[in-house]
Amino acid sequence: MKLVAAAKVRRAQEAVVNARPFSETLVEVLYNINEQLQNDDVDIPLTKVRPVKKVGLVVVTGDRGLCGGFNNSIIKKAEARIRELKALGLDYTVISVGKKGNLYFLRRPYIPVDKYFEGTNLPTAKEAQAIADDVFSLFVSEEVDKVELLYTKFVSLVKSDPVIHTLLPLSPKGEICDVNGICVDAANDEFFRLTTREGKLTVERDVIRTQTSDFSPILQFEQDPVQILDALLPLYLNSQILRALQESLASELAARMSAMSNATDNAVELKKNLSQIYNRQRQAKITGEILEIVAGADALT
Repeated sequence: MKLVAAAKVRRAQEAVVNARPFSETLVEVLYNINEQLQNDDVDIPLTKVRPVKKVGLVVVTGDRGLCGGFNNSIIKKAEARIRELKALGLDYTVISVGKKGNLYFLRRPYIPVDKYFEGTNLPTAKEAQAIADDVFSLFVSEEVDKVELLYTKFVSLVKSDPVIHTLLPLSPKGEICDVNGICVDAANDEFFRLTTREGKLTVERDVIRTQTSDFSPILQFEQDPVQILDALLPLYLNSQILRALQESLASELAARMSAMSNATDNAVELKKNLSQIYNRQRQAKITGEILEIVAGADALT
């Protein structure tokens, strides 16, 4: 299972890193357009900031176990956020993505859940669109005033961080930040590949930097910026949710690879200890039988 997870994590990393430039450039364009429209009297539902009374939490978990504390960490993050919202006197509802999260919330009927989504082995735009449609309907109908995305951000092969990303409303800050105002986008990404060195399986690391194009301050739009924003906002929702699904999958596979590696090491150590115990018992039995033979031979002489 370690080798299977290692083979899959490479493809998952490529999907994450390849999607980041498009996602970050799209967000940058949207933020700049939205900032230009702040002084205009326009009505764009997804950018409307209103007093928060109810928060929607999109919680992304995995579909399988055997991945260490991956699922527990994001669920604990969600529980901590729910406690914070309760302390502030705010209502909340959960949109659960992933079989492990679905099972967790189904066993706790006191946590309000709007909808359950099951993940797949390879996140697709169609899957992200289904989640985005539900988020869109909740926010536009004013059932929730804010939507937060909770997922596990892929940092490296041995590290992943559960993060909270404010999905809606779109604010003109120019970067994706968590609820504490801390940017959750990493400038550097690490690629890992499995190789063999001196007959042993090793991991080599390459560090690359994600490049994004700068937004020109003199850029002009042929169409009305409101029309452009209306067309790009659904794409923004889809891309951000798809990116979160890809990050979560890469983190899950890396966690499973690490867990299976630890399980293999523990099994080797257990086999070694059991072999020593067995050999001691066998040697003690042989020694006892030899002593009995010698004692019997002495008795006959």
